[in-house]
Order: sequence, then C-alpha cells, then structure tokens
Amino acid sequence: MTVTSHRPATCLPDWGVAELPRPEPLRWQQWTRFVGPGIVMIGIQVGGGEWLLGPDITMKYGGGLMWIATVAIILQVFYNLECGRYALYCGEPIFTGFMRTRPGPYFWMSFICILNFGALIPGLSTHGAAMVASLWLDRPPGEADRGLVTGLAYLFLFLVALPVLIGGKVYNMLQMIMTVKVVAVLGFCLIMGLTCVSAENWWNIFSGFLKFGTVPTMVNQHETTVNVFQHWYATGTWPLVELGNIAVLGAFAGYAGGGGLSNSTYSNFVRDKGWGMGKIVGAIPSTVGGRNVTLSHLGTVFHITNENMRRWKGWWRYVLIDQVYVWAPGCFMGMALPALLSLEFGGFSNLTGAKLDWAQSLITADGIRHAPQFFSATGKVLWIATVLVGLLVMLPSQMSVVDDFSRRWTDILWSGSQRIRESLSGNAVKYIYFSILSFYVTWTVIMTYLFSTYGTPKLMTLVIANLNNLAIGVTAFQVLWVNCTMLPPQLRPRWYHRAGLIACGVFYLGMAGLVFVTKQVPILRELLGLT
Repeated sequence: MTVTSHRPATCLPDWGVAELPRPEPLRWQQWTRFVGPGIVMIGIQVGGGEWLLGPDITMKYGGGLMWIATVAIILQVFYNLECGRYALYCGEPIFTGFMRTRPGPYFWMSFICILNFGALIPGLSTHGAAMVASLWLDRPPGEADRGLVTGLAYLFLFLVALPVLIGGKVYNMLQMIMTVKVVAVLGFCLIMGLTCVSAENWWNIFSGFLKFGTVPTMVNQHETTVNVFQHWYATGTWPLVELGNIAVLGAFAGYAGGGGLSNSTYSNFVRDKGWGMGKIVGAIPSTVGGRNVTLSHLGTVFHITNENMRRWKGWWRYVLIDQVYVWAPGCFMGMALPALLSLEFGGFSNLTGAKLDWAQSLITADGIRHAPQFFSATGKVLWIATVLVGLLVMLPSQMSVVDDFSRRWTDILWSGSQRIRESLSGNAVKYIYFSILSFYVTWTVIMTYLFSTYGTPKLMTLVIANLNNLAIGVTAFQVLWVNCTMLPPQLRPRWYHRAGLIACGVFYLGMAGLVFVTKQVPILRELLGLT
C-alpha cells in the first residue's frame, strides 16, 4: 500500500519512478560486499595529507594536534552519509540535486566551478616523480635533478589517466586499484609500526586523537603545544595561539579524511556501485570495454510503500556500515600509521629543513635509511620499500583526482545541459568523460609547469587543502537543504544528522576564514596601503 508520494517541482525534468531494488543481506561471511565506496574513498584520501603534512605536524607538535583529524573525520561522516542518502533515493549524484534547486542548473554549474578551483592544481604527481627519481639515483634528488623530476611529473600526469579508461565501469577499476593501495600502504605502515616504533610514540599519536583543545603556542621562543582548557584551569587565562603555521594546520584539517568536493563524490560511487536506485540509473562506462554500460541522464525515485521502506532500511544499512565501520576507521588508520613512522624516523632524515620543493615526500623514507637501529643494508632495503609505498600513495591519489574532476563535470553536464540530454544516448556519456579527462590532463600539465617555475609542490598542497576547506564548508549547507526539501519526509535526515552537517559546515568555513584572515588580510592591507 502506498503511504505517500513526494515529487517536488525542481529546476530539472522530473524523476522517473520505479520500485526500489531489493538489497542483498549483509553478512560477514560475504565480506566482499563490504568492499565498496568506502574502500575507494580511503584509497583516494590516504595521500598528500598523511604522507606530506604528517612530517610537518608530528615533528613539530608530536601527536598533540591529531584531535583536529578526529573532529574532521567525524564531521565528514555526516557529510558523506547525507550525500549517500540522496544517491540511494534517486540514483543521482548530489550535485545534480544542487542543480534541481533555484536559481537553476547554470548558476550551480558556475558556483561549483569556483569551488572546484583547488582540483585544477595537481599536487601529487611531482612528489611521485621525486620518489621515482630517488630510486633511479639511489639518493633523494637535489636541485641539479629538477629537470628529471619535472619531466617525470609530466609523464605521470598522462600515465595516471590510463587505468580509468578500461574495465567496463570506471568505478570498477577505481575499486580494484584503491583496494590494493589501502591494503599495501596501511599493511606496510602497520608492520613497520609494530616492529620498529616505540610504545611511547604509539601513545603519543593515538592519545593525540583525544587531546581536544590542544593548540600551538610559543614558550620561551620555542614553539610547542598547550591545551587551552588545562591552561585556563591552571592560570585563569587563555593561551596565546601561535598562528604562524595556520595554513599548515588548515591543510591538515583539509586532508584529514577527505575534504573538499571529493567527499561529495561518495554519491557518485554509491550510484556506480549499484546501491539503492543506482542499480536502475546505471554508471559511467569506461572508454574501452564499457559498451554495455549505460547511464540515465536523470534519476529514478520510488514511492513510499511499506515494502520500499523495508528495502530502504537495508540499503541505508549498507551506507552506515560503509561509513562507520569501513571509511572512518580506515581514515583514522590512514592518519595515524604514517604519522607513527614520521614521528619515529623523521628526525634522522638529512632532508629535515631542506628547501627542496619535493623534500617533504621523502623525509620519512630518508629517516628510515639513516636510522641508527638498522644496519646499512637493512636501512637501504627499508628505504626502497618506503619510497615504493609512498609512490603507491601519490600516483593512485593523483589518478583519483583526475577521475574525480572528470566524473564530477561529466555528471553535471550529463544531467544539467538540456542540449546533451536531448542529443546523446546513455552509452555516449563515456565520450564526455574522456573529453573532460583529456582537457584536465592538459590543464594540469600547464599548472605543473607554472608551479614548478614560480611556486613549489608544497605550495600546491597547502593551496589545494585550504580551498577544499571552503568547498566542503559551503556545500555542507547545500546538501542539508537538498535533503530536507527534496526527499520524502520519511527519508529526510534526523535532527542529529542535521546537527552534524551544520557542524561540518561551521568547522570548515571557520578553518578557511581563519587562514584567510591570518594569511591574506595582511597582504591585502599592504597592497591597499593600509599598513
């Protein structure tokens, strides 16, 4: 019996209507059913933040600031859940939901383009190139090797785009590569942590996840950390927070978990995995081997019946388990395990404090090579292994950035452009995807040249992460609006989901605002002659 039918008027053509597919029961015996969008997102998001910013943060502050990652990951769970909620209901990515709201699709295309600026800066391929160069040279590359590193970076920008062009569904190839990456990277870090890292550093890192309110400050001209609550209790005053490294801290928050518009891609993965109404809508096919895979321009919804509500609860359990039991713990491990290695071995590196653009990505490996507890031959073997693992971190993550941008804009144009809806069939979406991917790779080559000539890869990383904070902060409120107005009342987020999404928006907009006020306002005042 139909309970209700909720079909609000939107700025895009109406959804289709069908029965919600029946979910397969989730049992631990069928563990492969747990390999889904959460694993893909962990593989995507174990990247620059953990491998590049980890040495910066842990060597300066130990594990005292890991609580920022705790807040970031928990808040992102709420964000991801709501993106998944929308995709389960209609099989559309959340950005299609944005375009259904006023003022209409073309406004939201322009708005998303502005928020997506951080994705136009390739921050990982150059670090991956430095790792390959170090294996070739048997040492970290120096300034004299800049040409080699830059040339390899250009090569990798093209190579990382190849895997997503084959495999039937683009999602299938991503899932395979990211599963291998997660197992290899976290497995290596765990083995090294259990066998080579002291109990003191284990406690330092993992206790840091609960040290809420710990902030950087200056004591006797030395930068350290202090807990604001303990300081106030002991002295009756608040400590003076050291904001000199606020851009690094903002980047740390931005890279903890996912950050930016990459979190919204969870809705695309839910659809392409075939969860909920995504099983009816389809997926983006690969350019090679995707002949029988099609994608509807717009989504399909279901009537609220007793049977569909039972099925909905089954699909919602998929998303909850994927986020709470897979993605969130994976993100905590992805932050903690590389931090253990950088805290234990980073101090032995000859690259600490180096001004080389790519030095950050090699600090942990170089520290392991020179660690006194290893024989020379052992240190070299572990150095090679660590560099290879770092390469496995960087290049698949750069590949995911290429896919993320291409996927996002393929879906936006496929759904939002009336001309494309009327002229192209379901399988032709792969040509739009390939065209956007080709444009993006060409663009990133140009940006790599500009940053290599006039900036640094580290600057790329900081800029990307802080732009991501702005993007996720703004879109958190739009996701909430979409789910509270377009979904049937029975499927809308409960109060605690709404509170979590609001807190996510406030947290990330606050981080973005703090970085802007601290770093950019003084520059603007100087340019305007106000200082």
